[in-house]
Amino acid sequence: NTRHTYRRDDRRDRMDRRDWNDQRGARDRASHDFEAGPRDWDARGRGRYDGDWRRGDRRGSSRRDDWRDDHGNERNNARRDRGERGDWHQDDAEPRNERRGHERREHDRSRDRWDRHNGGGRGSHDSRSGRRDRDDWHADGSDADTMEWKATDLGELDTSTVNHEGGFSTLGVPDPIVAALAATGIDEPFRIQIAAIPDAISGKDVLGRASTGSGKTLAFSVPVLTRLSAEQRADRRPRALVLSPTRELAMQIADVISPLASAMHLSTILVAGGMSYGPQTKAFKRGVDIVVATPGRLVDLLETGDADLSGVQMTVLDEADHMADLGFMQAVGAILDAVGQGQKLLFSATLDGAVNKLVRTYMNDPVTHEIDPERGSVATMTHHAFQVKPHEKVSLMAEISHRAGHTIVFARTQRGASRMAEQLREAGVMAGALHGGLTQGARARVLAAFKEGSLPVLVATDVAARGIDVDDVTLVLQVDPPMNSKDYLHRAGRTARAGQDGAVISLILPHQRRTMARIYRSAGVHPEEAQVRLGDEHVAQVAHCTPALDAPIAQEEYDAVVAPKPQRRKGKGGGRRNGHGRYHHNDRRGGRDDSHAQRRPRKDREQARRDHEARYGRAGNDTW
Repeated sequence: NTRHTYRRDDRRDRMDRRDWNDQRGARDRASHDFEAGPRDWDARGRGRYDGDWRRGDRRGSSRRDDWRDDHGNERNNARRDRGERGDWHQDDAEPRNERRGHERREHDRSRDRWDRHNGGGRGSHDSRSGRRDRDDWHADGSDADTMEWKATDLGELDTSTVNHEGGFSTLGVPDPIVAALAATGIDEPFRIQIAAIPDAISGKDVLGRASTGSGKTLAFSVPVLTRLSAEQRADRRPRALVLSPTRELAMQIADVISPLASAMHLSTILVAGGMSYGPQTKAFKRGVDIVVATPGRLVDLLETGDADLSGVQMTVLDEADHMADLGFMQAVGAILDAVGQGQKLLFSATLDGAVNKLVRTYMNDPVTHEIDPERGSVATMTHHAFQVKPHEKVSLMAEISHRAGHTIVFARTQRGASRMAEQLREAGVMAGALHGGLTQGARARVLAAFKEGSLPVLVATDVAARGIDVDDVTLVLQVDPPMNSKDYLHRAGRTARAGQDGAVISLILPHQRRTMARIYRSAGVHPEEAQVRLGDEHVAQVAHCTPALDAPIAQEEYDAVVAPKPQRRKGKGGGRRNGHGRYHHNDRRGGRDDSHAQRRPRKDREQARRDHEARYGRAGNDTW
């Protein structure tokens, strides 16, 4: 039979399903379970290969019954025609190449399904009810190791000292915002701010192209606050929306906007993955003026009806090219459709492909401002290509990183970032890893420690580093080469920000020379090439490092730097009124959530006293 040349078994040639006299080997029988051993049928009377292909059918895709609907598996076809839908058939409404980890935003998902881009929620296999014994769970189901954000209030500001002859006042910015900017140390606007703020305040759509660290955040934040302060909020719907591709960048934008908004008596909320849904939904119900969000979490709130964007007057898209790289364009389109008409401000490093389509679809005759393109900013840095030996690469990485100031080390993979950070700590360099594999709380703590200086070296992946906005990064070290020239430009853009100096060093192995040469040509960069060894004076001159390394850093010392803040477990409080946490006289199991199942019947005060007297004798009044 030629059918056996491409199928392990054929159900039409098999014996009766309940016949135990099948003489074939265990692994050749269709009833064999590769994980649990042989079995003939399950609770529903289905054989092993009648089930879902994800549960262990190891045959090729062209040989599986559920894949080849027109070749065999007649019983499954008949069941499908009758409308019987078992768990083997529940996902057929979705394209097969978009299941599970490949599903897209347009598919309906619950909050607990894994958010691939924003990391929101947990997988459906993580049962909250079965993990109540963990100390890091809150009563509302949120994780204690999550990102938390609070708005900043600058308090009362003195506007009498505002200079109306220069600075932001000449751009039409109100005095309270100018005073708030001065309180944070910002007196003079940058070029992109001078170009974009007047047009944005006048109500025009603005399309901005500027390098990283050129002041884009204030270029759209100041016009948003200026226009919203001109009129009172009519209802509880938000009036301005700022979209950002990553959580870290969204948090940094919210940190910039919130003190300025407080000066104008406006409210701000951060909506991002890795945070509890409760404060976000409450903020929408209570009413908020400005929403800073990531696309994934905002789409989730729109689908559940917790967010209403119909009253948004101004929409800002920051790092639109990075949103396109992460696959957020469908989510962004859904959000812009929910917003409807209104002013649009878009800032992007490139305007090709999906970003250009977004501009043509949703923006109305935008005014374009191109200040300091990405290549121009990178050209102001010093670029160095160090050709190294493979066995000296790790040691050179540690030697270069042992320096004063902030240093960002780039790795290609999450595992590589964690490994490099551990190698640096073993060499005496305080370093931490930042990548998408960490929990949001851990990422926020590592980034906060890096900003404040207690963690001078940050080992990051390309995606995680797009949200880093630290002005005093003086060195970018590329241990793993970038994928293309665009990634090189974004990596290099982490240094030399806001007019400061910076250096970019790439460690190149012999087999990587051609690849890096092509990337340099495409990026328009002409690096200084040199073959270096351990202890070279040229390395010390370029990186300003000290060759002598310290003793290895213990894990306890590193944990103290990035340790989470003590958090009190949220609950109903104490043992009062049958609350959880302490012993209750009618609850023999104390503060357990399921203690109501074994509680004794309630008795009034007099009945309880009579029972006590009958058992132990009469007691004094002071006992009761």
